[in-house]
Amino acid sequence: MSEVAVGPQVQPRSGEIAVIRSGVDPVADFTAFAQASTPALYRIAYLLCGDPHRAQDLVQLALERTFKAWRKVGDGDPFAYARRVLATARIDTWRRTRREVLTDDPGTALGDRSTPASDAEVAERDRLVRALMALSVKQRRVVVLRYLLDRSESDTAAELGISAGTVKSTASRALARLRALVADGEGSRS
Repeated sequence: MSEVAVGPQVQPRSGEIAVIRSGVDPVADFTAFAQASTPALYRIAYLLCGDPHRAQDLVQLALERTFKAWRKVGDGDPFAYARRVLATARIDTWRRTRREVLTDDPGTALGDRSTPASDAEVAERDRLVRALMALSVKQRRVVVLRYLLDRSESDTAAELGISAGTVKSTASRALARLRALVADGEGSRS
């Protein structure tokens, strides 16, 4: 994903995050950034933790820390900074709690959709999220960054602070595990 400065008449291309730069007021710049990037940050946070309430808390924390560092990151890539804050904040909460409790109610994560999803869509998303949650934290982080956010191996390695070879091997093992989990889920539904 890349960043594009957007004026009143310009629309961003798909895969790009629109950032509106007023050029004068850093608070207005941050507000425009927060409004444009909150949905994407929420999706990332939800995939990292699997709980809609924790995801909202992580997004709030990421926006708070991004605002505090806005003078340093506002002219660079603030979305990458906020995404990094999400990842490190998730690691911090994992270290503190050491235990996660998954809920059996998939409807809570879909509460803010404007159009109702079909039962098949809900079931497929639930199956994917449950398969992701069955991965280790390291594998989940690599899969989310590498495949769901379409980051390169080197970008993923830099963001997680590991080598590109570790990203490759971890992604390979995680995908094999996901395939096995999804295949088991299809077999159990028949």
